[in-house]
Amino acid sequence: MNPYEIKKDFPVLEDKTLVYLDTAASSLKPKQVLDAMDEYYKKYGVNVHRGVYNISYIATGKYEEAREKVSKFINSRFDEVVFTRGASSALNLIASSYGLNNLTKDDEIIVSELEHHSHVLPWQNVSNITGAKLVYVPLNKEGRITIENFKSVLNKNTKVVALTYISNVMGYVTPIKKIIKLAHEVNAIVSVDAAQAAPHITIDVKDLDCDFLSFSGHKMVGPTGIGVLYGKRALLQAMPPIEFGGDMNDNVDLYEASWKDTPYKFETGTPPIAETIGLGAAIDYLNNIGLDNIATHEKELKEYTIKRMKEIEDIEIYNETSETGIISFNIKGVHPHDAITFFDGDNICMRAGHHCAQLVIKWLKVLATLRVSFYLYNTVEDCDKFVDSLKNARDFFKEMGF
Repeated sequence: MNPYEIKKDFPVLEDKTLVYLDTAASSLKPKQVLDAMDEYYKKYGVNVHRGVYNISYIATGKYEEAREKVSKFINSRFDEVVFTRGASSALNLIASSYGLNNLTKDDEIIVSELEHHSHVLPWQNVSNITGAKLVYVPLNKEGRITIENFKSVLNKNTKVVALTYISNVMGYVTPIKKIIKLAHEVNAIVSVDAAQAAPHITIDVKDLDCDFLSFSGHKMVGPTGIGVLYGKRALLQAMPPIEFGGDMNDNVDLYEASWKDTPYKFETGTPPIAETIGLGAAIDYLNNIGLDNIATHEKELKEYTIKRMKEIEDIEIYNETSETGIISFNIKGVHPHDAITFFDGDNICMRAGHHCAQLVIKWLKVLATLRVSFYLYNTVEDCDKFVDSLKNARDFFKEMGF
């Protein structure tokens, strides 16, 4: 894996002064993905599943070919892959369709303070409507979900476990396979938020035995507006659709209708066709490089950067032991929103704020954090530029009396 060659695939990085360290929010897009989407629009930009003419057949074939690529990417059945607008849409679909139709006031839902808002808010809504109790896994002193702490809240009333695979703030990997096994022992289903996992580590849903798993295209060098919901076929077949319209129905009468089998009953209307094709191209791109190579590269950059950061006084790092390429930190005494303007002045793109995960920010007892996140196109030089900017920022605010 050569990140210097990889950089050449990303048009945004033609600006040699740009340092992009915000992949945890959204990744950059390589020309291979852009070309695949352009081909759709230029050569056969029509709808799928409907037209009885050649270019519609081609479009449909490309669309379903992307579904096949996704199914192989996560080792699922072809018909267990539902395309959505993003991970948030997929997570909401699970809560609204499965949760609202299966939970009662006697049931419990296990979540955690590490969750992205897209994973905790839908289950808050289910709890408010059904009366099911929302239960939080206690985090250990590092801010991790442990098996011991998970066991402390798991019981016969647990019906849903909704946990992140990798935290977007702390970068910790949840021991999700063991958690799934324990949850199934009490007949609970498990929803896994894999938005931060799918771009970086190999996922095998059969090996994990998860019931649902969600991720988005835009964090894995794919386009925005496309996400994936994996669900075990039996569960998806039993779940009602939550959106209604064209192409999801089987038979329509005056006062009732029937639905197509999964996944199509969840994909009403004109789908994001170009984006789906782009996601397929993104999977090809990642497979060509290798997720194991990407994960190793990110970890090396993270460890190198943390080592350099620790040489600077007044820098507080919150997740030094994380297994992934995410670093959350602050300059002591400086609000992240003040600090981020300094980095922007050096053309360094990174994140400041709650990261759509206010619960863990409150757990850390801070107002917000700065965050850098590495990916396949980052280099040691990017790390050095960031650390140099960090030192200058610290010095600047110190001189200003912060």
